[in-house]
Amino acid sequence: MPPWLQLMLDSLGPLLWAGLIFTIPLTLLSFAFGLAVGLGAALLRLFGPWPLSAIVRFYVWIIRGTPLLVQLFLIFYGLPSIGIVLDAFPAALIGFTLNIGAYSSEIIRAVIGSVPKGQWEAAYSIGMTWSQTMRRTILPQAGRVAVPPLSNTFISLVKDTSLAAAITLPELFQSAQRIVAVTYEPLILYVEAALIYLAMSSILSALQVRLEARLSRYGGFLEARS
Repeated sequence: MPPWLQLMLDSLGPLLWAGLIFTIPLTLLSFAFGLAVGLGAALLRLFGPWPLSAIVRFYVWIIRGTPLLVQLFLIFYGLPSIGIVLDAFPAALIGFTLNIGAYSSEIIRAVIGSVPKGQWEAAYSIGMTWSQTMRRTILPQAGRVAVPPLSNTFISLVKDTSLAAAITLPELFQSAQRIVAVTYEPLILYVEAALIYLAMSSILSALQVRLEARLSRYGGFLEARS
């Protein structure tokens, strides 16, 4: 067996374990919390009072206008200077949650705004309240339209978690860096890490296609595109 292949096989276990213990939980938690933040931010932006809407716009402007890596550095390395010390995982979770929240809020805001005004009027005409209209009529329709962009955001997040290596989180990419420091084989290890990320992204992309196809049975973007 070639030495490079043996090295890849020997390092596969530690890399997959790091992905299972850190990369996947960080991705799932960040996306779930970020989606909740994004939904709240979108609703405040659309329907909230002016002061709260202005705060949300400022938050989205800051997050979308600065690099994610800089945001992680500010949280992990910057906050200790004012007495706030966080471990690597909570710092990464906060950073990714705020980032996903800002981007998903714009997606959610756009898809809610895309629901025809007649849907609101029809719901109000049969006696629904605002919350009932939102829950039973608007969000289900907007959710179907939001699946493709939010799925793309989730897939991007899987890859972006590699940035957490810069704040010492021992996720998949930093595990590869640690093995490189011992073996002095950066090309082999980084290619292997890239292939693992590629495999995860490909699986998620296939699941996204199936989800979109399932949702298209009830009407939506796929039927409109055909």
